[in-house]
Amino acid sequence: MININVKRKLKPLIDSDLLKESARTTLEHQRVSLDASLTLVISDDDHLRNLNKQFNEINEPTDVLSFPADHTDPDSNSPYLGDVIISYPRANEQATRIGHPVELELQLLIVHGILHLLGYDHSNQEEKARMWAAQSEILYQLEVFI
Repeated sequence: MININVKRKLKPLIDSDLLKESARTTLEHQRVSLDASLTLVISDDDHLRNLNKQFNEINEPTDVLSFPADHTDPDSNSPYLGDVIISYPRANEQATRIGHPVELELQLLIVHGILHLLGYDHSNQEEKARMWAAQSEILYQLEVFI
C-alpha cells in the first residue's frame, strides 16, 4: 500500500495518482512485492529543514529525505519500507530552474527517495552509477525525460 500524506495547503497542487504511479513503478522495477507499503509525504521547506537538522545535523531544507524501515505493518501484516518526505517548494524551485514541470520533479524525487529506502546510495562513484542507472530506467518507464 502506498500512503500519501500531503500538507493541507499543498493538496490542490498535488496529483496523488501520479505520485502512486511513480512509487508503484519503482517498486515493480525493483521487484518489490506490491504488498509492501510505504508513505510519501509532500510538505514544505520548514518541515524538511527540521528533519534534516534532527537526523543529519544540517540546518538547511533539502528536496527529499528517506527514512527506511524494517518492520511489518501491523494493520496489513506486510513489509513496511519506510517514509519518503519531499519539499514541494524545493521541488518547484528545482523544476523552474531546470525548465520542466514540477510534476516531473516530484516523480524524480519519489523514485530517488524510494531507491534510498531500498538500500541504494550515492556516497561513492560505484554506488552512484548503480543508483543513477536504476533511476534512469524507472523514469524512462514513467516517460519522464528530464
